[in-house]
Amino acid sequence: MLQVCLNGARSRTECFPLPVTPEELTAAAREAVAVGAEDIHLHPKDGDGRDTLEAAPVAAAVSAVRAAVPGIPVGVTTGAWATADPRARAAQVRAWTVLPDHASVNWHEDGAAHVSAALLDRGIGIEAGVYSGTPAAQRFLAWPGSRRVLRVLAEITETTPDDAPRAADGLLDELASVTAPILLHGEDAAAWPVLRLAVSRRLDARIGLEDVLHLPDGTPARSNADLVRRARAIIQGTPQGIS
Repeated sequence: MLQVCLNGARSRTECFPLPVTPEELTAAAREAVAVGAEDIHLHPKDGDGRDTLEAAPVAAAVSAVRAAVPGIPVGVTTGAWATADPRARAAQVRAWTVLPDHASVNWHEDGAAHVSAALLDRGIGIEAGVYSGTPAAQRFLAWPGSRRVLRVLAEITETTPDDAPRAADGLLDELASVTAPILLHGEDAAAWPVLRLAVSRRLDARIGLEDVLHLPDGTPARSNADLVRRARAIIQGTPQGIS
């Protein structure tokens, strides 16, 4: 499975083509799915372009994207940078009026179990975010609900092409007992090497402007679709994806 991560916690100062509004997210999702994305992860934004978990922006973003790409799962973040207090984050999840298909929960953040419980209570699939270089794997595996997640996001925080694959191997070893699907991904300069590793390991993968702003040859990406198109070529082993 190839997921597109449309925007992340970035802003337009980092990336001018970044989709922020529901209308922009809709266009970006439609283009990404047309070239091979099979799942969508997005960060709803407030009027100032900051990540938010408030019900109205979540409903607007999820509803717009879902209508544009029917049948494609749409997920959101529950990152602590949007709302620091985990109990407040859980309360926001319980107040959502439009439910995403899934939501990511970062297990290096305090209160991940509270947020996960709220998602399970509402029937929302959990993407368990497990960062390399943190105690997240141990925390997640010790959680009694660890076998109830939709998938595990093995997130490689090392950003050099040499260090990231080694970190990925180590994190995957820590997650060896996981029965849910694993989506392996990296960021910045490591995004493409880690995507190739995911392909070689037959794991789910993701790509998008949240994770990387450049194509494998260093050319700035013009859109999420640019990144998905190149990732799909790598997955299929076509010449476009060989570097």
